[in-house]
Amino acid sequence: MMVIGVDPHKQTHTAVAVDELGRKQAQQTVQARRDGHQALIGWARAAAPQQRCWAVEDVRHVAGNLIRDLLAAGERVVFVPPRLMAGARRGGRERGKSDPIDALAIARAAQREGDDLPAGQLDEVTRPVRQLADYRDVLVKDRTAMISRLRWQLHDLDPALAPAQGTLNRAVTRRRLAAALAALPASTGQQIALSLLARITSLSQEITALEHQLAALVTPLAPALLAIPGVSVLTAARLLGETGDIRRFRTSAAFARHNGTAPIPVSSGTPAAEGPHRLNRAGNRQLNAALHRVSLTQARCHPPAQAYLNHRTTTRRETPKATRRAHKRHLSDTIYHAMTTDARHRDTTQPPTT
Repeated sequence: MMVIGVDPHKQTHTAVAVDELGRKQAQQTVQARRDGHQALIGWARAAAPQQRCWAVEDVRHVAGNLIRDLLAAGERVVFVPPRLMAGARRGGRERGKSDPIDALAIARAAQREGDDLPAGQLDEVTRPVRQLADYRDVLVKDRTAMISRLRWQLHDLDPALAPAQGTLNRAVTRRRLAAALAALPASTGQQIALSLLARITSLSQEITALEHQLAALVTPLAPALLAIPGVSVLTAARLLGETGDIRRFRTSAAFARHNGTAPIPVSSGTPAAEGPHRLNRAGNRQLNAALHRVSLTQARCHPPAQAYLNHRTTTRRETPKATRRAHKRHLSDTIYHAMTTDARHRDTTQPPTT
């Protein structure tokens, strides 16, 4: 089977086809537009008329349209994390970095990893969740920047006006600050502070509206996931959006590798389950961060998680961070099974297409 590695960019996509031994067979660059995608599919079918697999670098916003066109055409697609490319590039004879070199590294990385890579699927169910969650993160970042600017402005006007840290995202705090600013003598500084406060209020209202919209989308999609202690609507939205259809991962172990909770053994001469492990910095970091938030919440207020952490602390010679990593790996399995249950439930409740 021929593997076609694709290095996607905003303006162009470069593809390199390799045979079963990883030898480069063909290369093509097309415009990153619908016509270019169709031309790339035609080129691939001519280069590999029998069996082929597309390996696309996992860069969501750049490769999204290409992935959807490939899947709509019935092509098989797998995602290759960017971190896997570095080793494949170093092992190649051609030095340097270019689109063809990267595409070749993507194809060879896909051959090396085989079925462990997540498969691409058309999942329009979770796509709106991911888009709304991403947009909310952008708005929160913008609001944080505005709050920082406002605090500097308040320090220049009157340091006593500044509210407590972390309270400007509350409506009551903003109303009190607006009244205090309005009572000041008119000045350019007061005008700027009021303008910044108005923008913070507008962003906060939009963030709240997005959270309500996410709750309406996520609640019917993931009842089993939301039943896990520590999984809020926002965390569930991030897990759904970053994962897509959970069934594209063959096992819970494959999902753990994707989210970066699969531990890395660092010893020899001892069984892998008993030897020390170190932090896995690979995988989807958004998913890993969501799992970390759930782990922190459970460690604070979920008795079974507290018992698990205490048991590992007292029976194993490992650091608190290692215990936390073990708990995140356990959570990964729990979330995998919950999301699988939700996906099966959606299949049984969705009306048949006509």
